[in-house]
Order: sequence, then structure tokens, then C-alpha cells
Amino acid sequence: MLALTLKAELSGVTNLRPDDTPENPFWYTFKVECTSCRETHPNWVGVSRFEMNEMSGSRGEANFVWKCKNCKREASATIKAAPASYEVAEPPKKVKIIELDCRGLEFTEFKPEGEWLAQGTDSGTKFTGIELTDGEWFDYDEKAGDEVSIKEVEWDIRRA
Repeated sequence: MLALTLKAELSGVTNLRPDDTPENPFWYTFKVECTSCRETHPNWVGVSRFEMNEMSGSRGEANFVWKCKNCKREASATIKAAPASYEVAEPPKKVKIIELDCRGLEFTEFKPEGEWLAQGTDSGTKFTGIELTDGEWFDYDEKAGDEVSIKEVEWDIRRA
């Protein structure tokens, strides 16, 4: 099992999470490595918890099925549950966003492409369309009359 963790400095917002619904699935973007031959796939790959793919030899289904071009082994990964929310904390701490059951592969890097959601800490204002690809985000909360931000974003993939 692998876990994708997030650590960030939230100011004026909380409940940060991927915008991930059956109508609008979030694609978690990773670099993938074969655990048999340690070959790293040259391209980024996308994994959605709402997409199921057949594994060869009628071994069931997984969110992501991949065949290593080097050793020809098939590997798979499944997202175990809906993403967790990242709540504001002082000091910021690492929180497990998703957990992945990986068989024959490891995800080595994460790219935060896609839209995220958050809400105002005191105002409850809903913020949508948050992009974290630059590692930070700034906006203004009209209800609170103050600037809000997400800074110093750190991603980590570790054994769960």
C-alpha cells in the first residue's frame, strides 16, 4: 500500500480536497516504476477512482492496469477510498489524501494537475477551481473581507 500525503500552509481556508465526483472525476497524475525490473515509465500516467480496467487472465479489475515495456509484466493499482480533506493546522502537518493498493508497481512522483476545492475557515465560502500546479494559490474571501492562500505545498508518496 502506498499513500499520497500533502502538507501545506493554509491561510483563511480549510477542507482542501480534490474535486473528485463520478460526474467530474479527478485524475491523479503519477510517474510509475515497475517493482520487478525497476524501469520507470517515461510518461506521466493518470489514475481515476471511478475508472475500472480489466486485468489480463481474468484476475479482476483495478483503477490502473499497466504492462511494463521492459519486462512485460502486468501491474495494477487501486485507490482504496474517497480522498481525505486537508484541514488547516498550526504548524502544518502531513495528511494522507489517498491510499493506493499497488501490485507490481510503485508511484514515484505526483503532479497536482486538476481542480481542488476548499472553504473559508470562518466564512464557509466555497472556493472551486483551485490549481496547485505552481505549489501555491491566492484568492480573496468576500464574506471574510480578507485574502486567503495555500502556500508551501509538499507532496510525498510513502508506504502506508
